Amino acid sequence: MNTSPSELELQEMEARAAAAQPGPWKSWVEGWDFLSGSNFIQTGEGADRGDDIEMGGATAEDQDFIAAARQDIPRLIAEVRRLRALLNRTK
Repeated sequence: MNTSPSELELQEMEARAAAAQPGPWKSWVEGWDFLSGSNFIQTGEGADRGDDIEMGGATAEDQDFIAAARQDIPRLIAEVRRLRALLNRTK
């Protein structure tokens, strides 16, 4: 069973990432990062700051994962393509 994403799947992932609010995203967890309020994910920063994503029903770890995915997914897609290009050069 091949679990490597196809180029089409990489393009779909890339499209979802591009459609999301700009990064970086940062997870803010009440009790860890601040003392009162609701857990949320901050989207963007400065002039690119988007709407916060209010979190309910997610664990702090799930929220951290979701926020990190905004930065991680594009980097992973780029790395998959870089490694595939290296493999193709050696064939």
